[in-house]
Amino acid sequence: MNNLKFDQSKERDFIAVGRLCVDLNANEILRPMEETKTFTKYLGGSPANITVAMAQLGMKTGFIGRVSDDQFGRFILGYLKEKNIDTSNVVVDQSGSVTGLAFTEIKSPTDCSILMYRDNAADLKLDPKDVQEEYIKNTKALLISGTALAKSPSREAVFLALDFARKHNVVVFFDIDYRPYTWVSPEETAIYYNLAAEKCDVIIGTREEFDMMEALTNAGNKDDRVTAQKWFGYNAQIVVIKHGKDGSIAYTKEGEAIEGTILPAKIVKTFGAGDSYAGAFIYNLMQGKSIAEAMKYGAASASLVISSHSCSDAMPTIEQLDAFIAKCESGEIYKEEGWV
Repeated sequence: MNNLKFDQSKERDFIAVGRLCVDLNANEILRPMEETKTFTKYLGGSPANITVAMAQLGMKTGFIGRVSDDQFGRFILGYLKEKNIDTSNVVVDQSGSVTGLAFTEIKSPTDCSILMYRDNAADLKLDPKDVQEEYIKNTKALLISGTALAKSPSREAVFLALDFARKHNVVVFFDIDYRPYTWVSPEETAIYYNLAAEKCDVIIGTREEFDMMEALTNAGNKDDRVTAQKWFGYNAQIVVIKHGKDGSIAYTKEGEAIEGTILPAKIVKTFGAGDSYAGAFIYNLMQGKSIAEAMKYGAASASLVISSHSCSDAMPTIEQLDAFIAKCESGEIYKEEGWV
C-alpha cells in the first residue's frame, strides 16, 4: 500500500495539463545532427508522454492544453484520440501560434541532445478560461509539469487547475520537467516552481532539478532527505528524487526512504526515461501498490522506452511490463543480446 487516497467515485482516472508538442527523432543515429538527413515524427511533450503511458496501461485519461491550428496540431489531436485520450478540453489556438518541435540527436546511446523550437508555442497560450472546474472535479489525479509555468497565460492556467484540484480532493502529481531555455532567469524559475510544488501531493524530479528549486533558499544542500522534508510541510505525501543511472529514492511524509530498483536496458537513447518512469509509477500508485513496487514498474517502463527509438509510441502495456520484470528477476533478460 501507499499513503495516497484516490476518490474512486470520480469518473476519470487521470488528466494532465500543459505541453503538447512534436518530437522529430533522428533516424540516422550515432552521428551529429548536422549529418542527420531524416527524422521520424512522434507526439512529444512530457505531460503528453505521461498521459499516453497512462492510457497504454488502461487508465481513463484526458488532457487540458492548446494546439496550433495547422497540420501538426491536427496530428496531435488525432494521435490523442487514437490512444483514447479525451480531447474535449484541448483547444485549437487561433492566434497564429505554432507547435513546439524537438529535434533529437543521438551521437551515442548515452550522448543525446535535443534541439528545441519553442517561439510562439501553442501550448504556452493555454488560458485560464480553458481550465474547466467540473473537468478537474471529476478526475482522481491531475498531473502538472514545470514547462507550463514558464510563461503567461499558461502559468496562470496551471495555478487555477491546482486550485480546483485542491478544492475537490484531486491528487496532484508534479513532474518538475525543468527546461532552462524556456525561462527568463533561474530566480523566476525557482519562485514559480516552489509556489506550484506547495500545492502538490507527489513531486518527482532529478537531484539537479531540486537543486534549481532550492537555489534561492537552501543553496548548497545536497541531502535528499532535507530536500524532501521541506515539502512535507505543505501538501506533499511522497517526494521522488532521481539520480540517473544510480536509481531513485522516494521519501514519504511518514519518514520512510525507499530505494528504487535498477533494471537492465539496451540503450538506444536516453530521453523518454523520465516520462515513462512517471507514467508507470503513477499508475501503480493508483492501483494501491506499494511505493517500492510502483518504483520497480517505473524503472521497467524507463528501461523499455530508452531501448526504443520513440518515446510516446514505445510506452508499454501492463502485460509488457509484467513480462519484462519477470525476465529481469529470473535472469532471462541477460540471455538476449544487448541487455546490460
